[in-house]
Amino acid sequence: MALLTIGVASSALFDLAESDRVFREQGVAAYRAYQEERLDQPLQPGPAQPFIRRLLSLNDVLMDAVDVIVLSRNSAESGLRVMRSIDSAGLPITRAAFREGRAAFEFMPALGMSLFLSANHDDVSEALAAGHPAGTVLRGSSMPEVGRELRVAFDFDGVLADDSSERMFRQEGLGRYAQREAELADVPLSPGPLAPFLAGLNRIQEEETTLKSRDSGYEPRLRISLVTARSAPAHERAVNSLHSWGLKVDDAFFLGGLPKAPILEVLNPHLFFDDQRQHLDRALRTPSVHVPFGVANEADAGPAPVSGTPRRARRAAPEEVLDITA
Repeated sequence: MALLTIGVASSALFDLAESDRVFREQGVAAYRAYQEERLDQPLQPGPAQPFIRRLLSLNDVLMDAVDVIVLSRNSAESGLRVMRSIDSAGLPITRAAFREGRAAFEFMPALGMSLFLSANHDDVSEALAAGHPAGTVLRGSSMPEVGRELRVAFDFDGVLADDSSERMFRQEGLGRYAQREAELADVPLSPGPLAPFLAGLNRIQEEETTLKSRDSGYEPRLRISLVTARSAPAHERAVNSLHSWGLKVDDAFFLGGLPKAPILEVLNPHLFFDDQRQHLDRALRTPSVHVPFGVANEADAGPAPVSGTPRRARRAAPEEVLDITA
């Protein structure tokens, strides 16, 4: 079994805009015919493909490090083009679940998955509501793949941790929030939706550490960063929470309300996960995933926090992505 298994929707792996148009304008029968007529025409890369390719490259040095499984609302017949496109792209993906018109994320536990990536906001929201780690891929890298390092960056509250601190801030204000976080510095928060994904990445890092102990010339490929609006003294609870969960990051940026975009441009992660669309929309050069979890994404989330405190955005509009092609 792989150290890390993730699911990816075909809507994140490939550009399905034209397929979506055919379905919406002409219906299911025309959509199926369209795909069958183009079985040997590879689909263009989607927003998650650069990250998936880089992630799978870890298998070059660590046996069974990563397994990627396609989770799709396509029928098995329509999915043939997806699988042929995967082969054409040279991606070592051999497993898939095609559930015509139905979401497949409910099979995540059975498949041992730690993350589901999709371009379909509604599917991601439903997966999170069901307790499955998931994120909506907004955009991928437009830069050529240079080097072999894989860089992943995370926000903290509402992503790696739950949203209880944010709820406290919204309910009782900045003063009480700061006081409570200081008082509870040694009390770990509950893990958030993407903690299982970080755990899988950490398992890979542990294997890389073992590999380096055997070969001093080996340079670890995976690097993980935390980029959060928390600042002192609230940073202590974040650090202590990660430690209590048995998880770790290589870099930690506690920005206290400073914009994240400049930091992300220097870090240049292959994906950055945040529960706030406003942060992602400001970091337009960064490949990004929205995690629509917690109070930040509820319709009545309330006013934006004061500078220097954890910030949260209003709920984003669902992505315009076709269900059947997801």
